[in-house]
Amino acid sequence: MDRVCATGTNSKLTSRLHSCYLHRICARQSKITPMKILIVEDEPKTGDYLKQGLVEAGFVVDLVRDGHDGLHQALTETYELAILDVMLPGLDGWSVLAGIRKAGRETPVLFLSARDQVDDRVKGLELGADDYLVKPFAFSELLARVRTLLRRGAKSSAAEFLRAADLELDLLRRRVSRAGRRIDLTAKEFALLELLLRRQGEVLPRSLIASQVWDMNFDSDTNVIEVAMRRLRAKLDDNFEPKLIRTVRGMGYVLENPDCA
Repeated sequence: MDRVCATGTNSKLTSRLHSCYLHRICARQSKITPMKILIVEDEPKTGDYLKQGLVEAGFVVDLVRDGHDGLHQALTETYELAILDVMLPGLDGWSVLAGIRKAGRETPVLFLSARDQVDDRVKGLELGADDYLVKPFAFSELLARVRTLLRRGAKSSAAEFLRAADLELDLLRRRVSRAGRRIDLTAKEFALLELLLRRQGEVLPRSLIASQVWDMNFDSDTNVIEVAMRRLRAKLDDNFEPKLIRTVRGMGYVLENPDCA
């Protein structure tokens, strides 16, 4: 265990070091790694399109092309969500799901299918699927369903507070304060700050911020992210030290406590 030693005279330095130590401990406990998703899809264009879109949205994605490989991946790796096509070579999606559930895995499963029959949807749900999406579909709808399923799984273990230095975000009461002073944020500013705090220390590209906060693909011609970030900084950093949010030129934005770097 780390230890901070002081001789007694430099109490201000000791306090600062102790604050940094606590920050590191909290960061280790609260840091959230990108969620991992398994896609089992034999159509090359569809599979590649889904993987690219989900990676750009900030997820870690594994893509396999047949049912046998899909079941093997699902049972040997840990995923927050599996997206299964129904019609697969080797094992169909129904059999992959049955194998996952038989092994005692509770991984949420979203089915994709070109078959829009009520019996198919019912069969999938009875086997333990969590959602069913009919092809063709808009990627924005799939992304919304993915996030809904992931929120359901994470809700019970969600942290109540996110912190950096003297900044605190209360997830339950939707409140933000710094140095004990309450700061009023809009809904988008709150969502942006939550993302920065959950991924503090990481440089977040504009494309990821656009997809996570605004549910849109990043357009280099729009300055919506720059404007929102400027307003957020004005509220969180202008009247406080240390400055927490900074721009990494050509890459994106990062929130970090410079005292504990």
